[in-house]
Amino acid sequence: PSEVPFYRRQERIVFGSDSQIDPNTLEVGMILTIPAPQPAAAISDFKIIPDSELVYGPVSATLDISAFVSQKGGYLSTYTEQIEGVTLTGAQIVQRISYEYSVNPRLLLALMEYQTRWVTRTQLDPSYTTYPMGRYETNREGLYRQLAWTADTLNKAYYRYQINALPYVILADGNLVQLSTLINPGTAAVQYLMAQLHDQSGFQLAVSETGLFSSYTNFFGIPFDMAIENLVPADLTQPALVLPFEEGSTWSFTGGPHGGWGSGSAWAALDFAPPGEAFGCFQSDAWVVAAADGLVVRAKDGAVLLDLDGDGLEQTGWTLLYAHIESRDRVKAGTYLKTGDRIGHPSCEGGVSNGTHLHLARRYNGEWISADTHLPFNLEGWISSGDGAEYDGTLSRDGLSVTAWDGRIAENQIQR
Repeated sequence: PSEVPFYRRQERIVFGSDSQIDPNTLEVGMILTIPAPQPAAAISDFKIIPDSELVYGPVSATLDISAFVSQKGGYLSTYTEQIEGVTLTGAQIVQRISYEYSVNPRLLLALMEYQTRWVTRTQLDPSYTTYPMGRYETNREGLYRQLAWTADTLNKAYYRYQINALPYVILADGNLVQLSTLINPGTAAVQYLMAQLHDQSGFQLAVSETGLFSSYTNFFGIPFDMAIENLVPADLTQPALVLPFEEGSTWSFTGGPHGGWGSGSAWAALDFAPPGEAFGCFQSDAWVVAAADGLVVRAKDGAVLLDLDGDGLEQTGWTLLYAHIESRDRVKAGTYLKTGDRIGHPSCEGGVSNGTHLHLARRYNGEWISADTHLPFNLEGWISSGDGAEYDGTLSRDGLSVTAWDGRIAENQIQR
């Protein structure tokens, strides 16, 4: 339950027409205790997908998205949309959402098919052509925004369930339903997403064997046949990493643990701003450098993805995401870098940014690795930690501590 002070001007909100409480017997300043709604029992403990089919992990590298979409021949195969001034096909949008949010493209395709039949049908309900996931919001029109919301929502539930922070879901009709303790995080993520889109009867169908699971199986086979057990080993250790800027330079530690991409993913990222007196989005000549040896597998849209195992796949092993890297002087995809080699300049390019900085995040087998839990960043001995609030946190080494702060102050300066 929650307690709120009673103010006379709020009585229309607090008391409905069928209320059993007489507002005339209350006094201004009194505390009302409002019982929290109680969720209904779990509807399903049916496991829909393994965790490895939720993330943009090793098996997702086997799917040729363009070929699959073309072969199915549905509305998606002829769809195009302008994203940041560039025209992308439907398959390219699925691909981009997959690698940005690190969510499996097979899951995204199966979800679209279950919701609106975008993958196999050419003739659709007019509303479906604008809202391919059935999320009817005016600021989420088009495939890119619908899938971005979908991927972020899946991530939010996946990583929260892992830390026991998602006990129930709220359905589209307002009802609360507990999540079973017998399901895995990947299944919990799908249940959470379907709760946003369906009332109780629709939700019950969507999370059953004849719901999304059936659409997925019809496309790709039984998802658990592709499962990778121990996707992130319990004894996983981070490879040696250095601070991501040149030796002798001092940068500002501007962001503690926060989302790797979007608001839903694990708090896998840290932010650093270059030296100088300018604020906001400005051109910087400071250099971001490779924190470890690795192969650049992606360098576009303001991002550079460094593959530390060098196999050329960002879905496997350790990878580092460098976001907000300016196109000027940016390293090319296919370049093999040694520790300390230059990557590019920090900027506001790519994603959302209110100031020139570097956004650095880690993934392992496609899963975002939190900077504030059991496997924090270790950057030349500087260990990351959080305090429970996104973007807050510290880097500590040998008794010294640097505090994250959105700006330039003495307490957030860090030198390599």
